[in-house]
Amino acid sequence: MSEHPAGHAEQYHILLVEDDDGDALLVEELLYDTDLPHTLERCRTAGDARTALASHGADCVLLDLHLPDASGVDTVQAVQTGTDAAIIVLTGLDEPRAGVEALAAGAQDYLVKGKVEPDLMQRAVRYAVQRKQAERTNAALQIGRLRAEENARLERGLLPQPLLGSAAVTASSRYYPGRAQALLGGDFLDVVQTDDGHIHAVIGDVSGHGPDAAALGVCLRIAWRALTLGGHRDEHLLHLLERIHIAERAGNDLFTTCTLITLDPDAATLTLHLAGHHEPLLVTADGAREVTAAHGVALGIVPGLGKWQPTTLALPARGALIAYTDGLVEGYAGQADDRLGVDGLLRVIDTIRTPDPGAHLDQLIARTRTLNADRHTDDLAVLRLDWDFDAPGRGGAVSARP
Repeated sequence: MSEHPAGHAEQYHILLVEDDDGDALLVEELLYDTDLPHTLERCRTAGDARTALASHGADCVLLDLHLPDASGVDTVQAVQTGTDAAIIVLTGLDEPRAGVEALAAGAQDYLVKGKVEPDLMQRAVRYAVQRKQAERTNAALQIGRLRAEENARLERGLLPQPLLGSAAVTASSRYYPGRAQALLGGDFLDVVQTDDGHIHAVIGDVSGHGPDAAALGVCLRIAWRALTLGGHRDEHLLHLLERIHIAERAGNDLFTTCTLITLDPDAATLTLHLAGHHEPLLVTADGAREVTAAHGVALGIVPGLGKWQPTTLALPARGALIAYTDGLVEGYAGQADDRLGVDGLLRVIDTIRTPDPGAHLDQLIARTRTLNADRHTDDLAVLRLDWDFDAPGRGGAVSARP
């Protein structure tokens, strides 16, 4: 091991993979004659190089193509697997194509032994490291773009446009991914109106995060819409959704909580079925309160054995129902370590005065996220149904808020 003293801020850790002692000495002298601040470590085989790179890494690998355990282009492939280090291949005078083939195999540059001066060595190391960093940055950007495109497709499946044709009822919804990389989870919601005038809604949460949970959420949301429009209702509908959940889930540990909502504008009633989900909030002129409703087990916990009893509420002429996933209440309530909970959520709602449903949801989520200060990272989805049974043209055009 040798170290070159320098006052530069940069420091390159260089791994030399060379079994010939004479060639290794020449490379070490070349590096010493540069003004490149560096440390030099030497390995004699590709296997030893992989071990060193896995242990403490390197900025640049100077790689001979003829080693006891690897030869030719295979040497590059043997060393580069699992490392972010730049690779410069050292070729012989009688190997005119070896360097080009090494570049095609993934190396950043090549140098011909016996034709390398200190200035060339310095530039080669600096540029190879910079090219490797640019490759990693471009790869990360591409992964980010692909993830964003995938998330956008999944989000469209999780949060569809409501099929709502009643002027008496409007739907507003919001969704926020919880992870730093905006990775979607399995929270989903939907609203449809059937030919009998009833408004049906669902909000659910597949356990876990990532593409498997999101894909299952999309599948359940689409299945719910199709089954609801096909005339399936209540407990029977939940049994069908559970069968789909089990058939489509990626692992046996995944389960889904959800709430089914049926609003009958003519009877001014609302019916709930809770499958492992918490109660929604009822907002009236008297304030907001949590609805008391019967509970049933989440989908996928005890397949085929679930019982989901209905809860029916008489509704005032005007009001709103807010259903949400647990990401809205499991965050923190401020500087202390206390969770927000339903009581904290109700206190936040009491401070919001805007009459606009969408603005109300925006302020509600903004205030809960401010209290949480990014300490809890679960996804959250919120669905708000507003009704005004005295509104003119109750059977009129579509009235839905995204």
